[in-house]
This record gives sequence, C-alpha cells and structure tokens, in this order.
Amino acid sequence: MPIKIPDRLPATDVLRSENIFVMSEARAASQEIRPLKVLLLNLMPKKIETETQFLRLLSNTPLQVDIELLRIDNRPTKNTPTEHLDTFYRQFEMVKDRNFDGLIVTGAPLGLVQFEDVLYWEEIQTIMAWAKEHVTSTLFVCWAAQAGLKLLYDLPKRTRKNKLSGVYTHRTLDCHHPLLRGFDDSFLAPHSRYADFSPAYLEEHTDLDILATSEQAGVYLAATKDKRNVFVTGHPEYDVDTLHNEYMRDTGEGMEPMIPVNYYPNNDPEQPPIASWRSHGHLLFANWLNYCVYQQTPYDLDRFSEANFTKDE
Repeated sequence: MPIKIPDRLPATDVLRSENIFVMSEARAASQEIRPLKVLLLNLMPKKIETETQFLRLLSNTPLQVDIELLRIDNRPTKNTPTEHLDTFYRQFEMVKDRNFDGLIVTGAPLGLVQFEDVLYWEEIQTIMAWAKEHVTSTLFVCWAAQAGLKLLYDLPKRTRKNKLSGVYTHRTLDCHHPLLRGFDDSFLAPHSRYADFSPAYLEEHTDLDILATSEQAGVYLAATKDKRNVFVTGHPEYDVDTLHNEYMRDTGEGMEPMIPVNYYPNNDPEQPPIASWRSHGHLLFANWLNYCVYQQTPYDLDRFSEANFTKDE
C-alpha cells in the first residue's frame, strides 16, 4: 500500500530502503481517490523509532493511507529532537475539529504508574472522548489498551508482579472474525508489559469480543462488536531487536530482568534474536484497515456523524 508521509520524515528513507512504496504528497494529490486519513498518537519516548515501526505495518494493503502524527503535549523530550517534533507532529488543538478514518494510540512506558499519576492523563481522556465522535475505528496498543479499557469500561489498573517480556504463542478464538481473517490457528506475537489482561476478567466486566489469547500472556486481541475500538495488548510493530534493546537497557540499569521468553535461539542473549511475528503483525493491521476502517467509514468524512456503523456480515 502506498502510505503518504512527508518526504523529509526519517521513516521515509528507511521504508524506501525496504522496498515499501512511500508516496510523495505531490503524487498522492494526482490520484483521483480519497485516501484513508489515519492519525497516529505516538506516546513512546523514541518517537522516530516507533513511528517507523507503525508506518511499516500500515504499508501492506492496496489502500492509500494519509498518515498524520500526533503528540500528546508540547513538553520537550530527551529521546526525540525538538525540531523533529515541531516539524512533523501536530498538537491536538490542530486536529480536534476534523474527522479521521482511523486512530492508533501507541503504548507508553507507564506500566507501573497509576492512571491518575500519568502527567497527560487528562489529555488522554480528552482525546479518547473526542474519538467517539470523530474517528471510525481506534486501535489501542499495549498501555493504550489498558487506558482504553479504563476509560471505556471503567476497569481499574491490573498489574502483574513480574514483567511479561518475550514472544508468546496465541490461539485464535473466532477464525471468521474480520480481524482474524487469514490468521493461523496459532501464531506468535511479542509482549513487553506489566499490565494484566485476564480473559476471565474481561469476559466478566466487558462485552468485548475476545479474539486471541495466550495461556501465558492472557488476552492479545479484543474488539467492540461494532469494531470501532480494537485492543492489542502486545507489540506486533516491534522490530527484531526491540526486545533485545529493552533487555540490555534493563540489565545495564541493574534491574536483573528475565530473559525474554522464546526470543533468543537456545535462550541465549549472546545469539541474534529471530523475528517470528512479522507476518501476523502485517496481517492484523491490514485487516484492521480493511474491515474496521475502509469498509465502515463514510466516503465524505464531513458526514461522519451520519455514518451507520454496522456489524460485518
């Protein structure tokens, strides 16, 4: 899929080197189609790395997607140059009067922080409330999934004693659900979180369709019945070395972390890790764009409030 992003965005050269079709704004304007408008709310500290990971996953369908990057506030960050943020990211005030086909909310390193202690919790509440009226489908990833469950279902924060880190086997629970079309009966996906997503807890306290689970990691994928809110508790966007970098960081800080599960060959951190989740990561995002966004969104976004979001047959 051609994704339309600014030519000077660092991800552009990375994706083009991987033979991913990145469309210039000039070329996109010459095509007589309406691209999907997708907003990426990037909460991760290393924004350039994270935006590249998500843009890669959004590049695998025939649909043209126009990506806009959103930041949660204007606080400076030591992990991303201010010039990059000022050039490529928008503040919420700049987009709040518009409608979008899709919204992706990334994870954040807040696993041990209570919601009320999150510096931008009020802003998260505002954006998620806004999305109900302005976005066709929202995809919550990792910490954002926990935040979304709190705001949509008032579920309290549930935290594991030990961090979940590694690549886990999951099983699909409804092979006919649009989000799982093309999935194998079992598949691998990375996790890196303290949040606890128990299948029994979500079944008891929500009306979500629970679509994929793991015996070790709990719920991986769930969605509201109208597919307007999708929750992914893991990190299908991770690069092959992301878990390794996290493990080495925590080791360097004297935290004595557990070796990520099912990640290194022979469980040996001295050996290069192998990515075993790419195909299902791409498929998940392609299914979300197709079945939750493209086939549900109105052609004219100005008529968003008139759209009839129906369950896929």
